Amino acid sequence: MKRQSQFNSQEQQQGAQQQRQQSAPLEFGSVEELLRHDALHTPVPPSIGRRLQESLLDMSAPRRRWWRRLFGGL
Repeated sequence: MKRQSQFNSQEQQQGAQQQRQQSAPLEFGSVEELLRHDALHTPVPPSIGRRLQESLLDMSAPRRRWWRRLFGGL
């Protein structure tokens, strides 16, 4: 029985350590770091990803500037 209680205490210590790591606040040096972290840890819903792909396919190439059309891309 003593062995089981020792195992439980080790398990509790590991659980408490993991919980502290998960609940510790994160600090970022810049807004860009925060956005990168958020993008890495936030999955894009499949419906939004599909809609984004469809909208990218519908986009036409941007028109050439008037002066490039006039001078032939010099």
